[in-house]
Amino acid sequence: MTAPQDVVTVLMEDLATGLSLTVEHGVAIVSYDQPGSPVNTLNSRVGPVFEQIFARIASDASIVAAVIVSAKSDTWIAGADIDELRGITRAEDATVLSQGGQGLLDRLAALPKPVVAAIHGAALGGGLEVALACHYRVASMHAKTVLALPEVQLGLIPGSGGTQRLPRTVGLQTALDMILTGKNIRAKKALQIGLVHELVHPAILRRVAVQRAGELARGTASIRERTRTAAERLLEDNALGRRVVFKQARATVRKKTRGQYPAPLAAIAVIERGYADGAAAGQQAESEQFGELAVSPVSRQLVSIFFATTALKKDRGVPEGVEATARGVHKIGMLGAGFMGAGIASVAVQSGTLVRLKDASVERTTAGWRSVRDVLRERLTRKQITRLQMDDMLSLIGATTDYSGFANADIVIEAVFEDLAVKQQVLREVEAIAPRAIFASNTSTIPIGEIASASTRPEQVVGMHFFSPVHKMPLLEVIVTPRTSADTTATVVHYGKQIGKTVIVVQDGPGFYVNRILAPYLNESGTLLDDGASIELVDEALVAFGFPVGPIMLLDEVGLDIAGKSGPIMAAAFGARMQPSHTLRRVVESGRLGRKARHGFYRYNDEGRRTGADDGIYALTPAGTSRRSFTRETIQQRTVLPMLNEAVRCLEEGVIRSARDGDIGAIFGIGFPPFLGGPFRHLDTLGADMVLQQLDALNAQFPGRFEAAALLRQHASQQRRFHP
Repeated sequence: MTAPQDVVTVLMEDLATGLSLTVEHGVAIVSYDQPGSPVNTLNSRVGPVFEQIFARIASDASIVAAVIVSAKSDTWIAGADIDELRGITRAEDATVLSQGGQGLLDRLAALPKPVVAAIHGAALGGGLEVALACHYRVASMHAKTVLALPEVQLGLIPGSGGTQRLPRTVGLQTALDMILTGKNIRAKKALQIGLVHELVHPAILRRVAVQRAGELARGTASIRERTRTAAERLLEDNALGRRVVFKQARATVRKKTRGQYPAPLAAIAVIERGYADGAAAGQQAESEQFGELAVSPVSRQLVSIFFATTALKKDRGVPEGVEATARGVHKIGMLGAGFMGAGIASVAVQSGTLVRLKDASVERTTAGWRSVRDVLRERLTRKQITRLQMDDMLSLIGATTDYSGFANADIVIEAVFEDLAVKQQVLREVEAIAPRAIFASNTSTIPIGEIASASTRPEQVVGMHFFSPVHKMPLLEVIVTPRTSADTTATVVHYGKQIGKTVIVVQDGPGFYVNRILAPYLNESGTLLDDGASIELVDEALVAFGFPVGPIMLLDEVGLDIAGKSGPIMAAAFGARMQPSHTLRRVVESGRLGRKARHGFYRYNDEGRRTGADDGIYALTPAGTSRRSFTRETIQQRTVLPMLNEAVRCLEEGVIRSARDGDIGAIFGIGFPPFLGGPFRHLDTLGADMVLQQLDALNAQFPGRFEAAALLRQHASQQRRFHP
């Protein structure tokens, strides 16, 4: 006869939240399956239900322990409901929200019966904070199991006790690294640092968690203490050592953020308060800082980026109501095994795509294969993939010097020499050998329509503009012509997401979107050199604005030969406002190639390390130019305002579909400062009327280069925003 404690009993089931409480063998199983959502999140509706569940666990004498599990396939709890947080407008309300989360998890941690977190999939933000409040954590050995406190990426800090529990779980230095970067911790690493206590196969996760909960309740199992190094004890067990750690953390944050992101410094202060005055004081500081950050301009902009990228993941790339079928892509042909071609191949094989890599010689295809191997080897070194996975990915590449193996390709991507005649020639060759394949050009300058003019089926010709280095840059511009079919667009957009890219759809034209708005920014930087500004002064001003590197340094990184090709194309299409400066033209003509040749605007040593600006550049500026100083504000206005203006022109002309796409393209494609939200959100912050006044003043001083877009004038006169 079955003993009463072995019977599975349903104690609670809340259909609105997807939370249920059952009892198996005396162990309570708390299961979460948020209805209508692919992931579980924490919101104001689930908090009271959790409260009821915790109270029942504490009071029910038949329950000896508990396990928290997720019924989702690849997510445990993915954090707080950001949409709910976005609705908060007062710091006081966000502080109260944080205090509510802290109180709930304090009650979980204080339960007199052991609670085990059975983690499979993502345990992020508030989800990890729930796990930290549990007494024991078992995680699945699976690639989808990742743990993180990524709040800093939204301009926030953990708000439900995470700043206090994580350091006491994994140690101060490890916790600071996790909280200040928001990086994902995979299951194996989580075990090594003491974030979880045990790893098991996903198939037995629930069974082991229930078993362990019972053993902890009976006292036949104990919680293993994390092993600490002597260095950890030296730095973390005394006030002086901790002061050193906090000082170094602040210095690192200030160097990386230049004071433009307040959340990391706030996190350090809150953690420090907890060590100095106890966890209760730390939690009070946490809730107060969370409240202030939640309504800060930086967090609002970063949250807007989060929602924009989330929306793009669901975007098919074609207008609403348009019928389109996205074909599956299982094999691509890659024309060109150089830097870009190999980079595209490297992201393709990581998504499981077969790749046929073609170049003119065996030596070139071999070099391309090695480049792919190096990208994968870096992931192996970082323990992001296993040796077996790396070998499997490399086995997906086949190299050739002819078109053998291309006939059954779903997409053929060309990354050959940036010459229209060459691209048209390979297009004709591909159409002859692979009649069903979509032909995609990775050109960064040549209009897709001009390439497609040589096609017998232009409806299957499209642009796939990747950014360098391909395996690190998240953006993909899909460029469509008036003749590109909806099916082609939908297929390429779907495949772009499949290989992990954030995809925006752009109408065809010189420079497309990202390079078009970049051109006036770079050209005006060169004009400042014409006018006497120093290389370092220009770069420092734009880094201070928030760009990851200055525009002159960016030219060196991209390659002056590439800039030399794109400059005349943009000038021919758009006239005076895109005319390269005297200095830029002379530097390109001098044969300098930038960093790759150790000879550009900057000097480089034999290892390619930058050693300073090359004063020899100034001999190439207009005759009689002497170096003089400019204010940061002047440099920033002269370079950034034409970029904003060109973005508005692109929206006006329909090159981009929305301000959302324009913001994402600029942030993910050229590093526009995320804390400003992108060109259009920055325009909304500044006000269209203010930007118009500044552009008109500059255009009066430099006629032709700063003529304001008609749409900008319209928004200024009507006091309209680009975002709702």
